[in-house]
Parts: sequence; structure tokens; C-alpha cells
Amino acid sequence: MSEAHRIDRVLHALSVPTRRAVFERIVRAREITVADLTEGSGVTQGAISQHLKLLKQAGLVAERPDGRKVYYRAAPEGLEPLFDWMSHYGLFWRDRFADLRSLLKEIDP
Repeated sequence: MSEAHRIDRVLHALSVPTRRAVFERIVRAREITVADLTEGSGVTQGAISQHLKLLKQAGLVAERPDGRKVYYRAAPEGLEPLFDWMSHYGLFWRDRFADLRSLLKEIDP
């Protein structure tokens, strides 16, 4: 899979507010089940399962079956493509902000 495709999958997975909220709950918990994610979320268990499927495909979560339950945990390495991409542009913007600061000091010392 190309790096661009991996970035697209992560961005797509995190582009939906409900899915982002599910991911954030998983990050805060060491491990969590679908039932626990559903509880108090206002989202059906089926919808949570669909969100988990996309998060798993993007490499953002991993699962551990234990009997009838499946536990989900965050997979930090799934964010690497996004982090690498943002780091590249961070350098770009850092230089631009430094230039802007210099310009503003020239205009209004």
C-alpha cells in the first residue's frame, strides 16, 4: 500500500466526528469492548461496529478476542503516516511563521 493511500485511510477514518469520538474513547481506555463503547454514546452497537471496522482497516485500532468478547485498543503506529505527513508541513509552516514575525516587526517595531 502506498504512503499516500495509508494517509488517505487515516484521514478518512478520523474525518467523522462520531468515529473520532470512538477512537478517543479507545485511546483513553487500555482496552474496551463494543458494548462498553456503545454504552452512553447514543450510537447503536451496529454503528459502533462499523466505525471500529474502518478504524481497524486504517490501522488505528487492534483487537484481542477473549471468549465471546472482543477487546479493542489503540494502535499508535497507525498514526505514523499522518504524523510523518504533518511533520513535513510543520517545517514549511514554521518557516512561514518566522518570516511573518520578521515582517510584522519591520512594519511595527
